[in-house]
Amino acid sequence: MLFGALDGTIVGTAMPRIVGEFGGLGLMAWLTTAYMLTSTVVVPIAGKLADLIGRRVIYVTGLVIFIAASALCGMSQNMTELILFRGLQGLGGGIMMPMAMIIIGDLFTGKQRAKWQGVFGAIFGLSSVIGPQVGGWIVDALNWRWVFYINLPVGILAVVLIAIALPKHKANGKVKFDIPGIVTMIVGVVSLLLALTFGGKDFAWFSWQIIGLFVLAIVSLVSFVIIESKAEEPILPVRLFKNRTFTTINGVGFLMAVGMFGAIMFVPLFMQGIVGISASASGTVMTPLMITMIAASVVSGQFIQKIGVRKQMLGGMIIMAIGFYFLGTMGIRTTKLIASSYMLILGLGMGLVMPILTLALQESFPKSELGVVTSSSQFFRQIGGTFGMTILGAIMNHKSTVLLEQDLTPVVNQLPAEASGLATQMTDMIHTNPQALYSSLLSPETLAKMPKEFVEHMLPILKNALVTSLHQVFIVGLVFVLLGAVLTLFIGNIKVSDRKSKKSDDKKENENELSPGIA
Repeated sequence: MLFGALDGTIVGTAMPRIVGEFGGLGLMAWLTTAYMLTSTVVVPIAGKLADLIGRRVIYVTGLVIFIAASALCGMSQNMTELILFRGLQGLGGGIMMPMAMIIIGDLFTGKQRAKWQGVFGAIFGLSSVIGPQVGGWIVDALNWRWVFYINLPVGILAVVLIAIALPKHKANGKVKFDIPGIVTMIVGVVSLLLALTFGGKDFAWFSWQIIGLFVLAIVSLVSFVIIESKAEEPILPVRLFKNRTFTTINGVGFLMAVGMFGAIMFVPLFMQGIVGISASASGTVMTPLMITMIAASVVSGQFIQKIGVRKQMLGGMIIMAIGFYFLGTMGIRTTKLIASSYMLILGLGMGLVMPILTLALQESFPKSELGVVTSSSQFFRQIGGTFGMTILGAIMNHKSTVLLEQDLTPVVNQLPAEASGLATQMTDMIHTNPQALYSSLLSPETLAKMPKEFVEHMLPILKNALVTSLHQVFIVGLVFVLLGAVLTLFIGNIKVSDRKSKKSDDKKENENELSPGIA
C-alpha cells in the first residue's frame, strides 16, 4: 500500500533526469497526470468488483498489474511508452489501495478497525511527504529507472502472502457487471479531472478545450446517475446518496482533502521562497505533521470509544481549522520552528479525522456493500484533493499575477536592452505561471546570475507577493475545513461495535435516511 501511494509523488524528483534522457519536456506533466487519472477512476470499480467476486482475486490482480507496469516503466525507451505504462501502473495502484481498507473491515471488529485504519490511513499522508525525498535518494544513488524497479520485490512478496493467506470468496450465482455504468463513470471522471488539471495552466478556463471537457463530464456523469438508478448491480448505487451517513461522511472527507492538499502543496513553497531553506530541508518541515498525524490516527481508536464518531470528527476538523488559521499568519520573519509547530497542530486534526471516515461507513453498512462504501471514501477524498489543488492553485496564481503585474512589471521594464529576452520571459511567467517564477527567481543559482541592484529591488517584491498570495490560499483552505466541521454536525449517532462487519445482506437500513448507524 505504501509503494502504491508513493508512486503518485515519487516520480516528481526523477522527472528532470527522465526528460534529460528522453526529451519531451512538454509531455512531462503527463507522467503524474496519467497515474492520477487511472488510479482515481478505478477505485470505485475495484470496490464493487471486490463485493461481487471477492477480495483476493481483485487484490492479486491489482498487484500483478502494478508489478508488471512498474517493470515496463523501468524498461521504457521513450516518453510516450513511459506515460502509457504510468497509466497502467495507476490502474494497479488504484485497485490496491482501497483493498487494504476493505480487508481491514472484513478481518477486525469496529474497535480494532479504528486503530488499524489509523495506521493505514497515515500511509497516504506519509507518501505525500516522503515521496520526493525517497525519489531524490534513489535517483542520486542509482538512476531514475530504480524508482520503478524498487516496487518489484515488495510487490512479488505481497502477491505470495496475499494469495496464500487471504480467504477465497465464491460468488453466488452469475456475476453481472455494470458495463454502461463503468464506461460513463470513467468518461465523466476522467473528463472532470483533465479539466481541473489543465484549466488555467495549459489552457484558459474559458477555452473550448476546458469548456468541452466540463460539458463532456456533466453529460457523462448525468448519464451515469440515470444508468446506476436502473442497473441490477450498479458500480456506485444511487440509493447510497439517500443515506445521511454516506453523503455526510464523504462530504467531510472531500472538504478535508481540499484543505489537506492545500497545506501539503504550498507550505514547502513558503519555506523555500520566504524562509530560504533548501527543497529537501523544506520537506522536513512536514515531518511534524506526519508524526502527529500517525500518532493521532493510532490513538483515535481509544478516543472514539469515549466521545463518539461525531464529536471526534468535529474536534479534529476544528483543530485542522486552527492549524490553517496559524498558517495564514506566517510572514517573512516566520522561522522553521514556528512553521513546524503549526504543522503539528494540522497533523493532529487530520489524524483524528482520517481513520474514522472509513470506519464510520463500514459500521453503517452490511458486509455485502463493504467494498463499495469503503472505496467511495477514498474516491471522494482523491477527487477532493484534485479539486483542492486546482482551486487553491488558481487562487494563488490569480493573486500573484495581480500583485506582480502591479509591483514587479515596472522593475522588469527597467532591465537593460541586452536583457530583453529575460524581461520577456519574466513578463510571460507573471501572467501564465507565477509559481514557476517564484521557484526560479528565489533559487540562489538564478539570483547569482542577475545584477545585484536588480535583485535588491526584486526580492522584496517577490517575497511580499508570495506571502500575500499564500495567505489567501490558507484562508480559503480554512473556509473549506470549517464547512467540513459544520457538516459533521449532521452525522447521526454512529456506535462502534465489538463485532466484525455486519454479515446480513438486508439493505433496508441503508435506504432509511434517518438510520445512520448500526449499534
